[in-house]
Amino acid sequence: MTAQPDLPSRARVVVVGGGIIGTSVAYHLAKLGWSDVLLLERDRLTSGTTWHAAGLMATFGSTSQTSTELRQYTLDLYGRLPAETGLETGLKQCGLIELAIEPGRLEEYRRTAAFNRHLGVEVHEISPREVAGLWPLARTDDVLAGFYIPADGRVNPVDVTMSLAKGARMGGVTIREGTAVTGFRRERGAVTGVRTEQGDVEAEYVVLCAGMWSRQLAELAGICVPLQAAEHYYLITEPIDGVESSWPVLEDPASYGYYREEGGGLMLGMFEPVCAPWRVEGIPADFSFGELPPDWDRMGPYLEKAMARVPVSERTGIRKFFCGPESFTPDLLPIVGEAPELRNFFVAAGLNSIGILTGGGIGRTVAQWIVDGMPGIDVTGINIDRLHPYQANPQYRATRTVESLGLVYATHYPNRPVQTARGARLSPVHHRLAAKGACFRDVSGWEGADWYAPPGEAPEPGELTWGRPRWFGHWAAEHHATREGVILMDMSFMAKFLVQGRDSARVLEQISANQVAAEPGRITYTQWLNERGTIEADLTVTMLGDEEFLVVASDTAHRHAHTWMRRHFGDAHAFVTDVTSGYAQLNVQGPGSRELLQAVTSADLSNEAFPFRTARYIDIGFARVLCVRITYLGELGYELHIPAEQAVAVYDRLVAAGEPLGLRHAGLKALASLRLEKGYRDYGHDIDNTDSVLAAGLGFAVALDKPGGFIGRDAVLAQKATGPMRRRLVQVLLADPEPLLFHAEVVSRNGKPAGYLRAASYGFTLGGAVGLAMIDADQAIDQKYLDSGNWTVQIGDVSYPVTVSLRPLYDPSSKRVQM
Repeated sequence: MTAQPDLPSRARVVVVGGGIIGTSVAYHLAKLGWSDVLLLERDRLTSGTTWHAAGLMATFGSTSQTSTELRQYTLDLYGRLPAETGLETGLKQCGLIELAIEPGRLEEYRRTAAFNRHLGVEVHEISPREVAGLWPLARTDDVLAGFYIPADGRVNPVDVTMSLAKGARMGGVTIREGTAVTGFRRERGAVTGVRTEQGDVEAEYVVLCAGMWSRQLAELAGICVPLQAAEHYYLITEPIDGVESSWPVLEDPASYGYYREEGGGLMLGMFEPVCAPWRVEGIPADFSFGELPPDWDRMGPYLEKAMARVPVSERTGIRKFFCGPESFTPDLLPIVGEAPELRNFFVAAGLNSIGILTGGGIGRTVAQWIVDGMPGIDVTGINIDRLHPYQANPQYRATRTVESLGLVYATHYPNRPVQTARGARLSPVHHRLAAKGACFRDVSGWEGADWYAPPGEAPEPGELTWGRPRWFGHWAAEHHATREGVILMDMSFMAKFLVQGRDSARVLEQISANQVAAEPGRITYTQWLNERGTIEADLTVTMLGDEEFLVVASDTAHRHAHTWMRRHFGDAHAFVTDVTSGYAQLNVQGPGSRELLQAVTSADLSNEAFPFRTARYIDIGFARVLCVRITYLGELGYELHIPAEQAVAVYDRLVAAGEPLGLRHAGLKALASLRLEKGYRDYGHDIDNTDSVLAAGLGFAVALDKPGGFIGRDAVLAQKATGPMRRRLVQVLLADPEPLLFHAEVVSRNGKPAGYLRAASYGFTLGGAVGLAMIDADQAIDQKYLDSGNWTVQIGDVSYPVTVSLRPLYDPSSKRVQM
């Protein structure tokens, strides 16, 4: 390597890692006018994972708007880079075919295709004969359908990286190869630079894009990046007569394989259902352009199945059986964003084999996040702060990764549970719930009761399906028990924070859109907004005393809410303590909830003495329990926050007292169906960081006139000044009681797509599937506008009539909540 000039002593941004992601971040920072950027690569560009990536380009396949738009932007960028930089990217838009072999996959792809078309992806469902016409060597006798995307294809990952690097240099970025980062400088909770063997570099921002090394490097800064490398395989055959480079990429997830032309032969890559993690203890620092010895014995059965899709491959010589590491995350989603542990330290890693096909979009998102202070897209699903430190433990990574790689090609059924690394976090009453027949699922690492089997029946979920599961009736019974009687629901996984100090009221008012410090003993529903008036958190704040508050957020918002408070409290006399593990949360809900609770406490729970939104400590046996009269299910109800060591005793008293009242346990499936009937929002599902509080229909929770204002107030006022909203979150109810809704189904008005369902469930009380959809219009959206249209929702390739409403279709005046 030729001699390089001295390492700069300072840069506004230091990017660590010279693969597809690092060069994309640097390129996009330069495009936004930030040229004082230094990219440091320990060896040479692409030397980690990028160099051996297969280079598939697929805009089809995701029911996430974020993921789809990242893919679309990336494809467009790779197409125009050559004209800008003079370096080709190897992009061949030869098309992509996804095969559906079994009915479940066909249903998934039809649903996905409808959503992808809504976002502008050209997708055609084609017959097996048409598949054979486009890919003559593929066996199609068992194919139900193919899904053909003409604009997708393949790219050369090394060429793309070099083109991005040149574009970055053209914008003033400095790129230094052969310079390994050995540590980080930090001061007062913010990163201030990096350390290298050639000296320290001062920086305002650091972006870690080191691929499978990111976890180890992040640990040097005290940051958790729970990703793990795993073996990934592809085979390259000798040349085969008739193979054309113009053929589409072919993917057959049921056979674990993808296929494309390579050197006149075929590349056959695999995502096997049970994979092998690699170097859990740590990736060697000197591993560069490296290969791993293939495990023929382990991979043999998978390889046979993949080769059977293209029989000629079984009779053709093998030029190369390649094994190289790629990194995977616990939930198979990228790790992107500002680290909660350290300000101005950004991470973009853990791409789960989609780094090439989303690299442009990821780079742009991180660059915008740094320059503008906000990412510009919904990042609730990919934000680094969704993850927890224990997920970086060696045993957790080794256990979960075995499953993660295989999920890439699994049929994405709506109720598919993760099977590995279970039991990481248990509620204090977990064993009691298990004895009651709970079927558990992973809830941000907690074991959450999803539904309950009746006595004498094992809580087995049964076969995965897009239709009614075998436990549909059990779920319905829990739902009806909530509406008609009384249920107990364990919600101990909710994030709980104690905020104390003489300035606690002031700082909480500053970050809360609603007035949260009006009087002690009262709970308030509020949003936390950013300066643009879009939502950062959706939660409750309970004023316990003049200088003491309880903040409760959803499990997925745990670290985000915690970080938001720490970073906005500054030097104020206000202190945040995470008390999630210290308290169980048992919710007693339904028309009979007051009668049940009154039977176990001496406190007066009458409507007059304990009205809606009251929060007060009550006695239950030996325990002092914070009882909050609030609901997320749309009925009279109470949330009980119980010291963990007393939770079992309180639970037992509730169950005993509830037996003559017909108390039933209810799980998270009922939670979803009940809250969606009432139109209650769930941050990260039906509302996110791109939504204004007004579009989300949450203006009632905004106190625009409260003294001192709040973060985002000016933006909300500006939105109100523009007049009635043309973008609104609405409730959608299917007229036909049979079909099921899940997520991403397209909603149309008078035959024209208007939006899509962000979350859905089955409304047992309303009599059909129900959900929340964000819709757009070229005029003000009010109930008159909704009533004047003919509304439908598309499920797969069939459209069904729906009712659309701004107000909750169940108990719109909330009389039942305040009874």
